[in-house]
Amino acid sequence: MTAPRTPAACLIGWPAAHSRSPLIHHYWLRTLGIEGGYVIEAVPPEDLRDFVLRLSLRGFVGANVTIPHKEAVLALSTPDARARAVGAANTLWFADGELRATNTDVEGFINNLDASAPGWDAAEEALVLGAGGSSRAVVFGLLERGIKCVHVANRTIARAETLAKQFGPNVRPLPWDAIGDVLPQARLLVNTTSLGMHGQPSLDVDVARLPQAAVVADLVYVPLVTPLLAAATARGLKTADGLGMLLHQAVRGFELWFGRRPEVTAELRALVEADLTKT
Repeated sequence: MTAPRTPAACLIGWPAAHSRSPLIHHYWLRTLGIEGGYVIEAVPPEDLRDFVLRLSLRGFVGANVTIPHKEAVLALSTPDARARAVGAANTLWFADGELRATNTDVEGFINNLDASAPGWDAAEEALVLGAGGSSRAVVFGLLERGIKCVHVANRTIARAETLAKQFGPNVRPLPWDAIGDVLPQARLLVNTTSLGMHGQPSLDVDVARLPQAAVVADLVYVPLVTPLLAAATARGLKTADGLGMLLHQAVRGFELWFGRRPEVTAELRALVEADLTKT
């Protein structure tokens, strides 16, 4: 008899070496006492199909998927409603012998908001900056949670218009230069762009125009405290950072692969924060 194989998951990306996912999943494996593994697999686009279709043969029970493969894996798996609506998947797993796909960025964003700014969903209007893949996940989550109006601002207005057509009349495209017009009624502001990230241009948004009860979320986590979040905190607004979303989006994938639902703890956050600071 051969010994049962230790379950392992991987991160598929190109490049992928910068990811903190191994740190997160190894922490959970260790603290929950589970024998398992998690590794990074740098897979170029031309090798993606072969890699994914042989995922189980390579010894993996599932995978995370990152740039630039999130859209391509939809055609190589059976995506759920979230992955189809967002148009991208970041998590693969096997169920009844079938490779399934989902997008946990949705719940990662929403659960981080719940943890960081309870009551945020009292907002009737939200303003989302950016119209890329992360924005689609955010918009899907906001609509699912019952937000009545989501303004989506993008420098290329056509991309915001395409997103609005996809999600329906509760999503309204907004020219980038009209952001200031919407800020006074937006109870939630979300940055899904790379603006404010280390090495990128700054995000020029006047948080002083937001309502006093507004919540500000930024998906960027390098730096941990972006200029947008610093300005919001200085004004006394509740905030939700990108590291929190990163941690929360990892929860369901781990549960699907290893059969236990982990928790996002202060200890785990401190561990990843220290790694980010060191880098």
